[in-house]
Amino acid sequence: MKQPEYSVSSSLWQVTTLWQRGVKKVLDSIDVTPPQSVILSSLLFLSKQKESITQIDLSLHSQIDPMTTSTIIRTLERKGFIKRKEHATDTRAKAVLLTSTGTKIAKQAAKIIEKFDQQFFESLGNRSKTFHSSLAILLKTRA
Repeated sequence: MKQPEYSVSSSLWQVTTLWQRGVKKVLDSIDVTPPQSVILSSLLFLSKQKESITQIDLSLHSQIDPMTTSTIIRTLERKGFIKRKEHATDTRAKAVLLTSTGTKIAKQAAKIIEKFDQQFFESLGNRSKTFHSSLAILLKTRA
């Protein structure tokens, strides 16, 4: 039996924890948490695909559970990064929109994370693309 420190799950957990800590630290400069940046990024992406985005759309796209997504949306709304309005066709739902400040912050967060990712994963060298492809396979088969 393998020792826990050599198991895939243990290694994945440890790398993920290190990565999350690093992302949190670099996003502190713009007062956004990693989950908030994921919702902002999802909203920015989806707003280019469809006219009206709901909380459920954001939850499905980001893979963040609906209750947590709701909490994040309320926080982003208080910060002035998003606004909610009545949905055009579904009276039970609210449409979620980025404000101009939210769009700016979403783009800034993406750049900050991209720069951090380059530094974090640079030790993989030319294996970085293979690593990313492997993660994409796991995501695709588990979704």
